[in-house]
Amino acid sequence: MSDPSLRGRTVVVTGGAGFLGRQWVAACTGAGADVVSVDVVPPGPSTPPGVRAEQVDITDATEVADLAARLEHDGVTVDALVNNAALDAPVTAGGLERSERFETFSLDRWHQEFAVGLTGAFLCAQAFGPAMAARGRGVIVNIASDLALVAPDQGLYRVEGLADAEQPVKPVTYSVIKTGLIGLTRYLATYWGAEGVRVNALCLGGVRRDQDPGFVDRLAQRIPLGRMARPGEYGDALVFLCSDASSYMTGASLVLDGGRTVW
Repeated sequence: MSDPSLRGRTVVVTGGAGFLGRQWVAACTGAGADVVSVDVVPPGPSTPPGVRAEQVDITDATEVADLAARLEHDGVTVDALVNNAALDAPVTAGGLERSERFETFSLDRWHQEFAVGLTGAFLCAQAFGPAMAARGRGVIVNIASDLALVAPDQGLYRVEGLADAEQPVKPVTYSVIKTGLIGLTRYLATYWGAEGVRVNALCLGGVRRDQDPGFVDRLAQRIPLGRMARPGEYGDALVFLCSDASSYMTGASLVLDGGRTVW
């Protein structure tokens, strides 16, 4: 097997201070990479030792370009970009948060979530991809979802006693943005393929944390492996995509969903 390590390489992770972002940072540092964690929140004491934390609004083209210039000025060569940043409506112990039904979904929220989840990925690829192409090698990984492959099963979020028109639903933006990331993946894979830049997507299922137990049980029944992913269970897949172990893989969607989309 080709070397799956990331020793001597630098990986930029957007949304690095978030739940999944912290897992990506840990996986890449564990594989030997130097990591630049990019997030809109200011760096705090929870930033892992040796990780460079940058406060950047990835929806702002100037801030993203300034980050790329700053890293270049400091002699940092970005070998891999992980487009992870997103705004989501998570399921917690209290049920689905920030639910908004399609009929009344606000245009402001549509623009805000697209700006982070899709436009931000576009801007970061635009800022770091050309230098990768000029060097003749580089990796971009877009963090997508199983909901880029299938529609949300809104029955997972139902609350007993509510009328159908009042039931919480997974917002429309999540599926559309994650599907868009797969389109961006395919486009960039062919756009920079001849220059040695590989672009792939990770389509992930849900990770078990503090979700409502009823939701967890309903979802587990729809997954052949009978459970949600464990925290940290996706890290090796990201390292694989960022390393030479996946040297002949581009334009693809690597699906890690416990088999959910098979049914």
